[in-house]
Amino acid sequence: MVRDFEQYSAWRQGVVTALRNYQSWVADASLTDAATDQRIVRTLARLADDKLSVAFVAEFSRGKSELINAIFFADYGQRILPSAAGRTTMCPTELMYDASFAPSIRLLPIETRAENLSTSDYRDQPAAWTVLPLNLDAGADMHEVFKQVSLTRHVPVEEAKRYGLYDEDDPDMPVTLNDAGLVEISLWRHAIINFPHPLLKQGLVILDTPGLNAIGTEPELTLNLIPNAHAVLFILAADTGVTKSDIEVWRNHIGAGAGRLVVLNKIDSMWDELRSEAEVNIEIERQQANVAHVLALEPRQVFPVSAQKALVGKITQDPALLERSRLQTLESALFNELIPAKKEIVRKQLGEELQALSTAQLAMVNARSRGVVEQLHELKSLRGKNQSVIAHMMRRIDVEKKEFDASLFKLQATRAVFTRLSTELYTSMGMDIVRDDIELVRQEMQRSRFFTGVREAVRNYFERIRANLDAAEHKTLEISEMMGVMYRRFSNEHGLTLALPMPFSLEHYREEIASIEAIYYKQFGTATLLTTSRVVLMEKFFDTIASRVRGCFRAANNDAEAWLKVIMAPLEAQIRQHKDQLKHRLASIQRIHDATDSLEQKIDAFEGSQQELEAQKARLNELAGQISIAINAEFVALDAAA
Repeated sequence: MVRDFEQYSAWRQGVVTALRNYQSWVADASLTDAATDQRIVRTLARLADDKLSVAFVAEFSRGKSELINAIFFADYGQRILPSAAGRTTMCPTELMYDASFAPSIRLLPIETRAENLSTSDYRDQPAAWTVLPLNLDAGADMHEVFKQVSLTRHVPVEEAKRYGLYDEDDPDMPVTLNDAGLVEISLWRHAIINFPHPLLKQGLVILDTPGLNAIGTEPELTLNLIPNAHAVLFILAADTGVTKSDIEVWRNHIGAGAGRLVVLNKIDSMWDELRSEAEVNIEIERQQANVAHVLALEPRQVFPVSAQKALVGKITQDPALLERSRLQTLESALFNELIPAKKEIVRKQLGEELQALSTAQLAMVNARSRGVVEQLHELKSLRGKNQSVIAHMMRRIDVEKKEFDASLFKLQATRAVFTRLSTELYTSMGMDIVRDDIELVRQEMQRSRFFTGVREAVRNYFERIRANLDAAEHKTLEISEMMGVMYRRFSNEHGLTLALPMPFSLEHYREEIASIEAIYYKQFGTATLLTTSRVVLMEKFFDTIASRVRGCFRAANNDAEAWLKVIMAPLEAQIRQHKDQLKHRLASIQRIHDATDSLEQKIDAFEGSQQELEAQKARLNELAGQISIAINAEFVALDAAA
């Protein structure tokens, strides 16, 4: 696993190196503009922040934490995450590594559930978290600190209801009360463990979830962490089979698809000294087939394992026990699916960016080359001509320059319209509108304490979001069409080599909003209970919905702002270049007219410039080719290794 991740990281670093070489060279060659700079910077940032997340989902006592220990932490010679009978992980726990933080566990108090903020909102509020350091040299000490994720406390029913953790209409809830009538809840809402494990350093993020009931009550899991995980391991136990709650979570929150694996844990419960190995294997296969049938999968999609025996086998270096645990089959399936799938996504994005980059830079080189060719043609046509012909050519270039200057006035008028349309774009998708819309829904929820009224408020909210995105999309199309007209005009009237403006689309954000809405409707769309507890739970879910929508619109605003800044950049770059060429042409012929320069010397100089531009074009293609090789060559090598 470490080798596979290191190879993936090496592949990614190779792309970064090739891209930085490209960035440095185009800057030195004065072939960059705002659009190019933005594309390169954003691509490098995306590569630097590239993460692969794996979520472990299960009911309690399925051996989920033990499976994480066996796959990722056996090299430490002991259990790192708490693992015992009953519930051990009481709050969602992320294991990751961020070099900007010291090794530690950050804990978000459960009391924050009473506020109108999601877990994601609190990530930007360091003061809200309790931070405990990790002593990496003392495994026992770390194990004690990690026990924080299993700590609980008892609170009155009213407090639990305020946090959305007690449903008075659930017939199973009263039996959870202790003798004093108190409810047991987790001490923490969320935990983030910053741990310098080799895989975590390479960008892996592990999500350990509480029991399945948390998926229905913790919005961050339902709406964000699980849907966005690159791989989800759904863990069942051989001694319990598939329960009703298992089936509900599988159908409503996970489901079959890329990166979704089902693990049948605790197969060691079927090991029996009174039966042969073949008989035991037949029983395991029967259980495997039964699980596959219930979840509508192929048997090969269900992986029988013994996490506990695998952990023991790795720690005691017992290869026979490790092989019998079958963990290595699961590990191979996980990483053979996870890394290539993620790599393919990154590779496709990089390919699209490379195409846009090389097209823009080649256009600039070609424009310069065309200008040099035109000047060479003019200069060569002056051979043997008298002063009057040279003067006529000077007047013609001067007229051409004045016509070009007149076109720039039209561009200024376009700028005024561009500014107006840009302002109108933000009236549809600005953050003020997002904030006001969220506040409106909260007010509607407060006015209507009935479930159907609250649900209607959220339904109207999603409709307004879609309408705002449609209006914003219309404005971006209007801006694109206007700039397209201006690009074509300068191309036709002045011979500039201009590709159409960089396109912009909000489709990605529309799809993200649709996915949030779909998850919400799965959770609440068909329910008809008009209960206070359900209303409180929906309000908690809306906090996370609002946070996701804010994040979505913030990213859309950043993208739109960046696009508006650079949509004119290629045109402005070529305008500056064309103006300089006209000025140089006029000055060059003026000097020849005044007999201050030799005609043949000027022709030689421009022929030298032409050769330099051809060399630049070749170097540009070479650097773009190196990026392409970095994207594809190592990708193939990794596949071969897998």
